Amino acid sequence: MVTIIFGIACIALTIFACLPMGLNWSANVIFVLKGAAPLLAAFVGIIAILIGIADIRDRNEAKREEMEACTNEK
Repeated sequence: MVTIIFGIACIALTIFACLPMGLNWSANVIFVLKGAAPLLAAFVGIIAILIGIADIRDRNEAKREEMEACTNEK
């Protein structure tokens, strides 16, 4: 419950900070988002590559175990 209240308070603070009658930080927020977007895209790309490599390894391991199971049955 405390976490939900904290989350709502953070969202409210963010909205207040971006409003013209609030802190008017909207231009700064957009500037940070423009700078963070390429870094976030690169990070997501690296994670996707690592997940793909792990998936290929898992498939190869599953095939290897299946082949071992077939040879053990014979």
